[in-house]
Amino acid sequence: MVTVVSLHAHPDDEALLTGGWIAQRASARDRIVLVFATDGEAGLADARFSSGSLSHVRRAEAAASAAALGVARVVWLGYADSGMADEPTVGSCRFVDVPVDVAGRAVAAILDEESADVLTGYDANGGYGHPDHVQVHRVARRAQAAAVSRPRLLEATLDRTWLVRVLWLLRPLSRLLPGFTIPGDDIFTSRDALTITVDVREHLAAKRSALAAHASQGTGGLRTIRILLALPRPLARHVLGTEWFVEVP
Repeated sequence: MVTVVSLHAHPDDEALLTGGWIAQRASARDRIVLVFATDGEAGLADARFSSGSLSHVRRAEAAASAAALGVARVVWLGYADSGMADEPTVGSCRFVDVPVDVAGRAVAAILDEESADVLTGYDANGGYGHPDHVQVHRVARRAQAAAVSRPRLLEATLDRTWLVRVLWLLRPLSRLLPGFTIPGDDIFTSRDALTITVDVREHLAAKRSALAAHASQGTGGLRTIRILLALPRPLARHVLGTEWFVEVP
């Protein structure tokens, strides 16, 4: 049995980036520990969710997602959601403001407690550049270095080749897509830099169930989760059936 600690910035990131792989590893009887830096209280959602209630909702959604994927344990680091770069939150203990050494030691303690064999983080771009995602990249690397027995570090990402082309088509329509953030081209990872490609089509049902668990993040405009869940099954197998990682040497 292998123990995997999968570090994520907010609830729903685990399903979007690593849901199929986590379900695959769990089905092989590996122990999966999900670690969330924040509870995503600054996530986009419609008006019925206040900032105070959304955090509780998203924690419950994370628990449902974890159950769908076969996760053994969920850990919350308790930092505050930093918000998007152009809409930052205010207040104390935002994840992006926490010294990397401090957060890295917190994650390293979990790695040591679990005798983890594998740690997942994010690529250097933080995927699409969210400040909390970039911080996960930094913290995961620091945690690996600080752990007593250094686990393998896999940085979850996407192959940006086709994604960038789709974004080129959507960018002129961005004003007509409320709640849908369209990033620049410097996102995720180029195909030649990817080191691990995983076929997760056999675990697509679990991944879709995990995505559906994050119902609050399918509200408040045209949202990624809503789009993905609306895909016909053959197209969903193509779009959601592969996950990618960069292994840190």
